[in-house]
Amino acid sequence: MALVEMVMPKMGESVMEGTVLKWLKEVGEEIEQEESVLEVATDKVDTEVPAPYAGVLKEILAQEGDVIEVGKPIAIISTEAEEGNVAEPTTSSPVAESVTEIVREVEFSNNGASVDFANSKRFYSPLVKNIAKQENIPVAELDTVTGSGKDGRVTKSDILGYVEARKSNGNTNSVAPPVTTRPAQPANTKTAPAVKASPAVSVSGGDEIIEMDRMRKMIAQRMVDSKRISPHVTSFVEADLTNVVRWRNANKQEFKERGYGNLTFTPIFIEAIAKAIKDYPMINVSVDASGGSIIKKRDINVGMAVALPSGNLIVPVIRNADQLNLTGITMKVNDLVKRARANQLKPDELSGGTYTMSNVGTFGNVLGTPIIMQPQVAIMAFGAVKKKPAVIETPEGDMIAVRHMMFLSHSYDHRVVDGSLGGMFVRRVADYLEKFDVNQKV
Repeated sequence: MALVEMVMPKMGESVMEGTVLKWLKEVGEEIEQEESVLEVATDKVDTEVPAPYAGVLKEILAQEGDVIEVGKPIAIISTEAEEGNVAEPTTSSPVAESVTEIVREVEFSNNGASVDFANSKRFYSPLVKNIAKQENIPVAELDTVTGSGKDGRVTKSDILGYVEARKSNGNTNSVAPPVTTRPAQPANTKTAPAVKASPAVSVSGGDEIIEMDRMRKMIAQRMVDSKRISPHVTSFVEADLTNVVRWRNANKQEFKERGYGNLTFTPIFIEAIAKAIKDYPMINVSVDASGGSIIKKRDINVGMAVALPSGNLIVPVIRNADQLNLTGITMKVNDLVKRARANQLKPDELSGGTYTMSNVGTFGNVLGTPIIMQPQVAIMAFGAVKKKPAVIETPEGDMIAVRHMMFLSHSYDHRVVDGSLGGMFVRRVADYLEKFDVNQKV
């Protein structure tokens, strides 16, 4: 048996400390290598920290609410290896890399207001400071917030609750500090006017207040950030998917019998996107944090929005989609969707996307105006496939026929993607779908 230290991991180049939010394991519990042990908050992101070794959690050195520097011990793990023969954890594990990627993405979009904490005598965690900066809460105002954490520290829940009350009062710049009880003043002493407490939120008897879960709060913040960062423009194209529909109907049963799973439209859309990106590589870019340079991506990693049973959305990524055939893409899509809905995705399967698609047609929607996933510069929504009369060209002349039609909606960042590129790209995706090879085999 050997006792080894678990240290606070490095979760980004500029992150030097983390706040312990919650321990997911208790002393005496067995843990597997790479199994999540605790939740940590930094000034960039909240994330779960995996165990670097398998064994038993022998001792917890950092309590919830403690701020620990990167590299400092936070727990002791008892392993089955002999003393001195414990393998060192890999510093470039997929989990560590994915956390770093998430931190970089959040850091890219973090443009909070400047709030100086130098003159504050009160301790605040990096996460609380970051929220205060984003909400432009002055230190003098923050000092009035009652903390429920250890030694009266302001926790994440405390400041988020304060921000909600602040917004419900209709004042996002400043708010009066809470009323405190003071000793009675002599009758002849002049006192300052009484400060009115913030009014309670008005809710009728039939209304229900539902607290956002952690994922919904993250989604909300990222959507607001994206609309603030990128000037969105959307182009629309209608495509004839008759060939795609006929091929899918003819092959979906065989595809399933071979053990590949369901053959849906999503893999076909992803294949068309990957081909179009190779034709128009400047759609596969991002803008650096300074806003002065364009980063052209080498890999084509297509993210796909997946609706979870909770109603939230998650975006797993199909890496190097241009290097997979249709069968490979389909198997990857089915695997990611299945594990996403079972909450079994790995962190690195949610990062590194360079372009995103959303199949809003699965909900019966014919159009959508999707919001860009930062720091990407474009996203495409595919509507429902509907039968409708359309004019088609034949050797005998133009004819009206019933065709399977679908709208494509392409939202793009007008800072770096002009209307010509954005419009040509969505048209090229439609062209690949309309010219789909009906003779190909699964």
